Amino acid sequence: MARWLPRSTNLTRFCQKLNRVKTLEDDMMETSFNRCLSTIDLTLLGIGGMVGSGLYVLTGTVAKEIAGPAVIVSFIIAGFASLLAALCYAEFGARVPKTGSAYMFTYVSVGEIWAFLIGWNVLLEYMIGGAAVARAWSGYLDSIFNHKIKNFTETHVGAWQVPFLAHYPDFLAAAILLVATTFISFGAKVSSWLNHVFSAISMGIILFILIMGFVLAQPKNWSTQEGGFAPYGLSGIMAGTATCFYAFVGFDVIAASSEEARNPQRAVPRAIAFSLGLATGAYILVSVVLTLMVPWHTLDPDSALADAFYRRGYAWAGFLVAAGSICAMNTVLLSNLFSLPRIVYAMAEDGLFFQVFSQVHPRTQVPVVAIVVFGLLMALLALLFDLEALVQFLSIGTLLAYTFVAASIIVLRFQQQKGDVPAPPASSRPNPEPHEGPSSGELKEYESFSDKLQLVDRDKSKEQREPGQLKAAFEPYLEFLSDFYPGEVVTVAVVTLMVSAICLCSILAFGNTHLHLPTWSYSLLLVLFSLGFLLSLLLIWVHEQQHSTQTFQIPLVPLSPALSIVLNIYLMLKLSYMTWLRFAVWLLLGLLIYFGYGIWHSKENLREPRPQRVSAHYVVFPGGSLEERVQAVQPSSQPAAGLPDTSTDDCKR
Repeated sequence: MARWLPRSTNLTRFCQKLNRVKTLEDDMMETSFNRCLSTIDLTLLGIGGMVGSGLYVLTGTVAKEIAGPAVIVSFIIAGFASLLAALCYAEFGARVPKTGSAYMFTYVSVGEIWAFLIGWNVLLEYMIGGAAVARAWSGYLDSIFNHKIKNFTETHVGAWQVPFLAHYPDFLAAAILLVATTFISFGAKVSSWLNHVFSAISMGIILFILIMGFVLAQPKNWSTQEGGFAPYGLSGIMAGTATCFYAFVGFDVIAASSEEARNPQRAVPRAIAFSLGLATGAYILVSVVLTLMVPWHTLDPDSALADAFYRRGYAWAGFLVAAGSICAMNTVLLSNLFSLPRIVYAMAEDGLFFQVFSQVHPRTQVPVVAIVVFGLLMALLALLFDLEALVQFLSIGTLLAYTFVAASIIVLRFQQQKGDVPAPPASSRPNPEPHEGPSSGELKEYESFSDKLQLVDRDKSKEQREPGQLKAAFEPYLEFLSDFYPGEVVTVAVVTLMVSAICLCSILAFGNTHLHLPTWSYSLLLVLFSLGFLLSLLLIWVHEQQHSTQTFQIPLVPLSPALSIVLNIYLMLKLSYMTWLRFAVWLLLGLLIYFGYGIWHSKENLREPRPQRVSAHYVVFPGGSLEERVQAVQPSSQPAAGLPDTSTDDCKR
């Protein structure tokens, strides 16, 4: 029976395979893509991804049903919460200017299997999101023509009542996706130009809405006679925040496009900041004018802006609002179709997904196979499937990606930079006294003479500490933490922080409703898990981190990413159990692909060193200068056949 159990060495090696990280090239600016996108191009891509149909629909829905005029406060809080995640993406996009977004960021810092699962979820998120927007675009245009398209299709093609399928095939939605796929396949410059056109029209119409809205504003609509500014109280504002948060999920298209940016170190952080600021301002100002034009409780959730202008006697403005909504949805479609193939390409290029998707067209310099295949799949989803039941799946994929990117920021910030020689634990480092002769020193072994030079320099300047090592000020109090290699304690603390955050958010979300905990146990668990979270945060903070002036860095690490982690986990736990069930099924399908294909074809699997016999070590005798005597000797564990082990004799000299 015991022989069927895996050996501990095999199990350890298997776990190492799952958690191996991506090896980055020395020149990260080298790419097969065309670096042609400027800061303005990236900014407009981000705005196009965020300011979609939600501006025309979401504002009215939240104002009438959830928060009232206090939807303005909901958007402010949601914008700040999105800023925490956006700053994490900005730092990664500047430091790792490679396509792949959250997948790539997780791969270079956390591990392979986690990166694959993030990428796998983002794929479905973009596919469902693009198909859902296409169906909304089709329905909005059809409503302008009194549903003639729908009636014609049901009459001549037919309708059906099948679970998970739409009531009728939406040929218009599939057609717009195929047209958008064609434009995207022409290259990044064409896609960017098309996005510029639709974004310019959309922003012009938003500007018209704001000017006309403030002209028609009536402050009495916020008075107590109409219910007041916050009729649903603080709970309504926070519930509105959870809904408004999803209006800002499009900024990750900027990070996914970083490999096509001319100067990603500057362009990516600036584009994320500009686009998020403009999108937040647009949502807030439109909410202000909407709730001031008409009483909030009389809004039409399906077409709030158009209905508000109609009721104020400006029916012609409804056509402008409809045009703005269609242009905004076009930019969201382009954003989804632009990002999705690049994430597929990144996974295929790393060997975790099928290699055929890593092909880049030599002339257009885009992953044309990934664009065409996934554009067709997205069109098929829009044509046949009922996407309303799957729309919530968008939230869990996005929030999971935000959570792992925030955790990756902490891990990467406390890791040694590429090219640094890992410093041994403080307890295992020799501490030679000055003016001591070689005979009193302790032997140090190095694989190469260059390693020896770097470590001798480090010994000569002990006050300079590497990222991941305990800060000098805390070493007298936390001396036991010096026994670990740099970054080890931080990695364990990040895992503990994530577990504490999950437990804390579970108690907050389900403690009173589903678990029915008594007050004393509810309070006790909140205190315990809060202490675990804060202690993990403190344990991370007492270690040195990287400080770079060359690229953007998110401030207040590890506090900022930790707050983002807590918020994202809490919002994930507020989703329905059916969403989690579908999420689990999709994860299982992804694991089948990873263990059946990805783990064996991974480029990191090919880079893994094969077991080799060490032919020689360098033995260095400590001395007062860098001119120490270096002798190559045979390792004591493997003496050459027929020759005595001379390392002992060398030590006695």
